[in-house]
Amino acid sequence: MTAKRYSRYEWHRRLVPRSLRTANKNPSHLHGHTGTTMAPHPRSSKHLLLAGIALSTAAAFAPPSLSSSSSSSSSPSLHRSLSPPHRHHVLRRTAATAAATSPKRRPSRLQSSSSDESASSSSSSSSTIDCLVVGGGISGATLAHNLFYGDDDGNGGGLDVLLTESRSYLGGNVQSTLHADADGSFLFENGPNSFATQPSVVRISHQLNIQDQLVFADESLPPWVNHHGKLHPLPKGKGGKGARGQLELLFGSNGILKFGLTGDLLSWPGKIRAAVGALAGHAPPPADGTEETIRDWVTRILGEEVFARIIDPFVSGVYAGDPSTLSMKAALPKIARIEEYAYDIEWNKFGAIFYGGLARQVELTKERKADPPKPEWVEFEYGNPGSYKNGLSTLPKAIEKELGDRVKLEWTLTRVSRIDPSRPSLGYLASFSTPTGPQTVRAKSVVSTLPAHAADSVFEPVLPASPALFSRVRDAVNRRGIYYPPVAAVTLAYPRSSFRDVDLPNDFGKLSSLPGFGLLHPRSEGIRTLGTLWSSSLFPGRCPDDYHILLNYIGGSRDPAIGTMKEEDIVRAVDEDLRKVLLKRDAKEPKVLGVKVWPTAIPQYELGHLEIMTELEEMEKTAEGLWICGNYRSGVAFPDCVTFGYEQAKVVREFLETRTKV
Repeated sequence: MTAKRYSRYEWHRRLVPRSLRTANKNPSHLHGHTGTTMAPHPRSSKHLLLAGIALSTAAAFAPPSLSSSSSSSSSPSLHRSLSPPHRHHVLRRTAATAAATSPKRRPSRLQSSSSDESASSSSSSSSTIDCLVVGGGISGATLAHNLFYGDDDGNGGGLDVLLTESRSYLGGNVQSTLHADADGSFLFENGPNSFATQPSVVRISHQLNIQDQLVFADESLPPWVNHHGKLHPLPKGKGGKGARGQLELLFGSNGILKFGLTGDLLSWPGKIRAAVGALAGHAPPPADGTEETIRDWVTRILGEEVFARIIDPFVSGVYAGDPSTLSMKAALPKIARIEEYAYDIEWNKFGAIFYGGLARQVELTKERKADPPKPEWVEFEYGNPGSYKNGLSTLPKAIEKELGDRVKLEWTLTRVSRIDPSRPSLGYLASFSTPTGPQTVRAKSVVSTLPAHAADSVFEPVLPASPALFSRVRDAVNRRGIYYPPVAAVTLAYPRSSFRDVDLPNDFGKLSSLPGFGLLHPRSEGIRTLGTLWSSSLFPGRCPDDYHILLNYIGGSRDPAIGTMKEEDIVRAVDEDLRKVLLKRDAKEPKVLGVKVWPTAIPQYELGHLEIMTELEEMEKTAEGLWICGNYRSGVAFPDCVTFGYEQAKVVREFLETRTKV
């Protein structure tokens, strides 16, 4: 398939909703890390460009985790999880930390059906709320919070907002679970395992007065790649800051130099090919503007070996997808932009991406200095893997407590129409199916964070072309609409004695101590599991000292059969894979903590995705005050979802203020 060749920012304009592009000239979500399941870590991204893995880690190697954006009947998605771990540090609260106070609640404007009405009749609100947020995943929940709370200082909040969710809880695929038995207590996640820390996450934690619950992982321990039955660490520093950290990353015991000279994940021909692309130059992009897949782009710049042994497992972790169908500029925009920066350097005629990575890093540093974290926030490092003491569900639970009766659970959206088609300024009428019967809500504005497959027809009265757009046949990838493959999150616990007693390279000690944040599997290794997060290494204290917790992701677009398998068969497949790589062959049977099959997991940003987003943006212009959003549009990572909630709230407030003045 062919497409216009976009300038550095044009392709980004086509992917990110207009509302988020205009909300802030320098939005924080453009700087964070991307991904989901086993996504890379941003702090390593800028440097791994060297020695040929440059780009493979330009995105930074972080591990898998189910996405946490939109929620709805049955649609979670993979998010990043495999981020460097072993010990965690509870964030220190500064003396200036102040509890976030919520504006005084107003009475609910929803009216329930009276007892003498028939069950089939809907209740109707006589007044109109400011904003209806549909979908209580991380995106929708954080948006509702920001509309209610206001800006960083609590100003401009108190909007009359309603948050609806078709499930019985907020958080989408974020599910933290505590299991207790005779061996002790085990805390685990059924979806995303962690987030790459960004200002948006720290900000909302401060506002909700849960920042003392934040925990950070140890940044010095790496993600590992399984190749030919051996575990290979990807380059990482030792947690040093500033210049010291740069030197550690380059020259440390697990630095880039050692990876290039003595590491054996890549062969010497593979290293040389990657180094040429990173440091000297590579073939230019297709002259006819053909849209490149991730595989096309990586092999053109760094070679087939880097793709097969590093990028392919990375993509499996982030998207549970197929790099031969995923669009590079849609799925990995931050990495793709590095090539644009490289060609913008006048003397860099052949687009060596290492220099583009340096240019972007300089720009990013300036941006962060221009908009530093507030002094009352807890201290944090950009991109450092984090969570909460009691798991990621801490955030949506805090939002639910804050909003109170402004949250409506088990409310399924069935239709959105104009209150009066002849007078668009009156707003929208939303109809819901609820446990107590049909309900209707009148709203000046509506923001949907439903997944694409749940939003195909409900908006037809106001966006007549939306069903056709969301169900379009895409010949380039042999799909209809935006594909959400099934993924299973399988959490198993094993005694430490079950793990192999072998020495790991680069002074990491014994494998039995699991010194890292997880393991990625290239598809060529014959391992069905996409990746395994070493959860108890990432955040110690989540299980008894004599156990390890492993969060495994299996399935995805190249293994959709997972969606129809029995749970016991899925557990057996994962256990067999673990015995090939991590466990002794005679290891005890696992303690099965959780098996969660997400039938529609992470949205696939495949070829043609940018064009669909462009059409959706044009469609939105015909329905002022209505925004169709979700993780298929603004990013799949946990921080992306939180940042969306912050930026979109600015857009909604501005719209309402403008509407009031008219």
